[in-house]
Amino acid sequence: MNELELQKQANEVRKGIVTAVHSAKAGHPGGSLSAADIFTYLYFEEMNIDPKNPKKADRDRFVLSKGHTAPGLYSALAYRGYFPVEDLKTLRHLGSHLQGHPCMQHTPGVDMCSGSLGQGVSVATGMALSAKLSNEDYRVY
Repeated sequence: MNELELQKQANEVRKGIVTAVHSAKAGHPGGSLSAADIFTYLYFEEMNIDPKNPKKADRDRFVLSKGHTAPGLYSALAYRGYFPVEDLKTLRHLGSHLQGHPCMQHTPGVDMCSGSLGQGVSVATGMALSAKLSNEDYRVY
């Protein structure tokens, strides 16, 4: 993607964030909106990922340490094709795979369940070290 296309995609991700938070009637839109450019660049330009095969062994990993920005991650994942964009309207609804903090057991494309702020640094370090020791060819963001 060129810069203009990335900017347009980031705006779509922002729309998805607003849609999700509004539909949930709860959430932290500021953190997600401020990270929309980062999510967009990583998921649409930088990372080696395949939405059709979200558990591919050599995929790059993304660790979201501040889980309350989940709407931003969910929006990027939806627009990248991991699940339908319409699912964003189910954020925090009972039975939805899109909860207040991301969970890898329920949401395609999520590589770590978020919890306590800051725990992602140690988890990402462990993932990267594991890749290096196993001679795996993926990056951790």
